[in-house]
Parts: sequence; structure tokens; C-alpha cells
Amino acid sequence: MEAEIKQIVESVKLSIAKAKDLASLTEVVVKSTGRKSRLTEILRSISELNPDERRQVGFLANEAKVEIERLAGEKQTELEIKRAESMHRDVTLPGIKPAVGHLSPITIVMRELIKVLAELGFEIAEGPEAELELYNFDLLNIPAEHPARDEWDTFWLKQGSDSRHNVLLRTHTSPVQIRYMLDNKPPIRIISPGRTFRYEAEDATHAAVFSQMEGLMVDKNLSVANLKAVITYFVKRVLGDEKIVRFRPSFFPFTEPSFEVDVWFNGKWLELMGCGMVSPQVLRNVGIDPKIYSGFAFGVGIERLTMLKYNISDIRLFLNGDPRFANQF
Repeated sequence: MEAEIKQIVESVKLSIAKAKDLASLTEVVVKSTGRKSRLTEILRSISELNPDERRQVGFLANEAKVEIERLAGEKQTELEIKRAESMHRDVTLPGIKPAVGHLSPITIVMRELIKVLAELGFEIAEGPEAELELYNFDLLNIPAEHPARDEWDTFWLKQGSDSRHNVLLRTHTSPVQIRYMLDNKPPIRIISPGRTFRYEAEDATHAAVFSQMEGLMVDKNLSVANLKAVITYFVKRVLGDEKIVRFRPSFFPFTEPSFEVDVWFNGKWLELMGCGMVSPQVLRNVGIDPKIYSGFAFGVGIERLTMLKYNISDIRLFLNGDPRFANQF
């Protein structure tokens, strides 16, 4: 048994010397001195020996345990010193520059639009993305049976008893205008930037989630001339003074008359946005007398404007989350 104890100590010495980190050192110590180790078994069996053997074996076993703990302590100190040296940092070296995010080109263009229209006295108005059918459709002169609703396929969140309880993801930011007109009296001059949602088959030019900014002005004696002046001003400010703007007759349920705005871009006319004079019925719906006040509204897709400004060919690039795309702007 004495020879076995000496053999255990020599074996443990080799194992401690080979330990490369604190975890492997702890494993060696547990195996050699733990409750299930051979050295512990020897100490437990001492009572079965005669008095002379008991004294000798007990002394050697305790000495072995102390020796193992001493060697483990020395090795632990050595490993801790090495770890500290490996973690040393030269504070005179240049720091590691952290990766930072970048504004989306949509955000850049939207902020530019807000800045330009703020120069004309427009204020920002906001509303919920989960909207009531009443504000998204009905008060905008688009009742349930109106065929124009087919152009605004959307995502319904809740079907209630009527349009005051039916909830959907807004298809445009026009309901922000309705909410604002219900709570404020003319004169009104607001823009409503934000995300909108439509059930679209996604491709290079269509997306189910997109950003939009609409503008609304309501006051006495407003005309199409005021509408054209505002839109021409901010289109030229954003896309360049050399751009030619064209107004083409169109139809929207909430404006009368209505227009599509085209821009001469790279040798051809490109549709940019819709606009028009606010329908008298919409004004009546929000408690504004159309005999006293008139107004105009416009709405532009931020992605479409951004694609024109930066010559981007695929709308899906805005939502792919690739920093290499955003970092170009």
C-alpha cells in the first residue's frame, strides 16, 4: 500500500505538470484527492489495518494529499500568471474601431422632405399604424361598397360590428389627416410620414410594407395653383432644379380634381405621386364647411422617390438589412 501511495503521487505530479489551464488542473485535483479517488479509499480503509500499519499508511497518505495540494497550488499560480500576461493590453496601440450603423436612404430622403416642407410651414402629424376602418376608408369617401377599395387590399387585424370597430394595418397615411382635421380647426398645414401596408405581390417595384409621406393644407381660397406650387417646389428641391414636373389628370376618391405627378427622368416620364384638391365630402365628414374652406393633399412613396434620387433598381434592397447597401448613402 505504501508503494501504491508513492505511485499515486508520482502520477499526479505528471498530470499537474501537463495541465494547460485551470479547468484541466481542477479535474486532476478532483480525480486524485476527491471522494472517489484511490487516495481517499486508502484513508477510509486505514481502520481495517493493524496499529503499526495504520500509523504508517495514514502518515504517508496524508503526506501525499498535502504534497498534491502544494503542487496544485503552485501550478494554479503559474497558470494565473500566464493568463494575466496573455490578457495584457498595450494601451499605446490604436483602439479597435467599433462597427456603427448607418441611416437608411429612406430615412435620409424622408428627413430631407420634412426639412423642405417645414420651410413652407408644414408641421408633422402622426397616427397609429393599426387603424380603424372608419378613418382609413369611410371618412375618406371610400365606403365599403366603393370599387376603389380593391386598389387597397390590406391586412385586417380585427373584424368588429362596424367600421368603428374593424381594425386593419393602414394602407396610407391619409387617416392621420382625418384624425388631425377632427381635432383641429383650419388653417391646417401638416405632413404625415410613416409606414403603410398593402397586400402586394412583391417584386422589384412593389412591397407589402413601404414608407409614405402625405401632405395636407386646408385654408380659405386655396386652389390648384397652390397645390402645383408646393409640389413643384419640393420635387425640385429633392431631385434637382433641372427636373421637369408634369401634372396629369387622375382619380382618387378623396380628392376632386385629382392628379398624378410625373417627373422627366433619364429621358422619360416617370410617375412619382398622387395629389388633388380635398373632396368637399371629406371636408364635411370632418366638420369643415367646404363653402368656406378648401384644401389640397398629396402623397408620395418614399421608396419610389429614393429609388429615383439614387438610381436604385430593386425596392427589396431597402428591407434586406445588408449594411453594405445602407453604407453607400
